[in-house]
Amino acid sequence: MSSGQRKTVLVTGGAGFLGSHVCRRLIDDGHAVVCLDNTSTGLTSRVESLMGHPAFEFVNRDLLEYQPDRRFDAIYHMASPASPPDYQRLSLETIRVNTVGTERVLQWAREMGASVLYTSTSEAYGDPEVTPQVETYRGNVNTWGPRACYDESKRLGETICYEYYTKFEVPVRVVRIFNTYSAGLRTDDGRVISNFVTQALKGEPITVYGDGSQTRSFCYVDDMVDALTLVMESEKCVGDIFNVGNPEEYTILQLAELVKKLTGSRSEIVFLPLPKDDPVRRRPNIDKIRRVLGWEPKISLAEGLRRTIAEYRRVLNLAS
Repeated sequence: MSSGQRKTVLVTGGAGFLGSHVCRRLIDDGHAVVCLDNTSTGLTSRVESLMGHPAFEFVNRDLLEYQPDRRFDAIYHMASPASPPDYQRLSLETIRVNTVGTERVLQWAREMGASVLYTSTSEAYGDPEVTPQVETYRGNVNTWGPRACYDESKRLGETICYEYYTKFEVPVRVVRIFNTYSAGLRTDDGRVISNFVTQALKGEPITVYGDGSQTRSFCYVDDMVDALTLVMESEKCVGDIFNVGNPEEYTILQLAELVKKLTGSRSEIVFLPLPKDDPVRRRPNIDKIRRVLGWEPKISLAEGLRRTIAEYRRVLNLAS
């Protein structure tokens, strides 16, 4: 997958927030990209700048109905709703794409000799009792609740990857992605940074769930894409799982106050009941990826938020 060797790459969920950034990086690196997305949560506007590029093709189709018409050298399997409002609305579809869809991708890879990057999630750890979370931690996940459709289907997707790696030697890598952000998130996405920035810029109340003491770690999208492509390119990562995220930990209340400060907003911070199974702490241990690949995030939360706020201000047509 090095930039010096042109590959044909399939990106499932390529019109999603993170998938669209991966598509652009692959095109910039000289690869040919097929972006597959049913646009249930993805937006064609995210890849509009790539339309017409001779090395880019957009296929608006569901993964479970798609049949490849060419050989792929690599597959980034990123198709899945990822924000709680989306995956709870599309709960059964989320389960299917992360299980049946994952096996379809792995079977294609087995037939084609392709490499696979499966994007799992920090939600695999559930509401963790160990902090920071290390890859060997098995998690604390509720199978009977509103988040289970996403958490548990991603975990089962990892298991399917393990089976295809151990039984058929499919070169698969798994990454557990922690909170990632930039302006590409929809303003109505429902994730915390898109919520806070949109509310602050509109002068609406900034809604904090619970007392705001729960923590998260936020990774700017450019750092995340660097990590994903490094994992895919490295033979040292085959058959292994890596946390990818920024280990700096912030409370949700600290985030709300920082967004308010950086936007210059007069929005009031209001507190609402904490959703069921919302994790209390979320922070990655990234020692493994740092040791194996030398990767670590470079962009601070304050700098990433400044970039995000500037773009949201433009999208919302608000004066600075």
